[in-house]
Amino acid sequence: MPEELSTTGQTPPASTTVGTCLCFDYGSKRIGTAIGEAQLQSSRPLDVVTNTNGTPDWSAIDSLVEQWRPTDLVVGWPLSEDGEEQAITHHVRGFIKRLKRRFGLPVHLCDERFSSMAAQEVIRQQRRSGQRRRKTRHGDVDKVAAALILESWFSLRE
Repeated sequence: MPEELSTTGQTPPASTTVGTCLCFDYGSKRIGTAIGEAQLQSSRPLDVVTNTNGTPDWSAIDSLVEQWRPTDLVVGWPLSEDGEEQAITHHVRGFIKRLKRRFGLPVHLCDERFSSMAAQEVIRQQRRSGQRRRKTRHGDVDKVAAALILESWFSLRE
């Protein structure tokens, strides 16, 4: 387990003030992104970044960082239902290292268990209420999952 994680799989609360956070839900084909404000403890889905053979579209990530100027980055930490690391965890570790080197920003990890299932439920509710009319794409789930991961991380910082 990375040193940044506590035994619960969460980043320990930071003592510094966090502003705008950019969150990544890393997947083998797509990386969902979300943006949020720590003070407001709210987030919203952004875009999906392609991930081809383990190589993210770094120019898209560069653009997001340039556009939003985050103070912190948050990455969903993939764990199995029983809290064990998954096969993709190795790739997420590499992604985190590259984020740190590339941007020099603090990178925090947040347990992402069940975030995709929760995102699917959010999308179903949006369809039922009429908020979402178009057909749901795979990337929609990834973006919403990133927003849910970020909100979870905000709530753990209290």
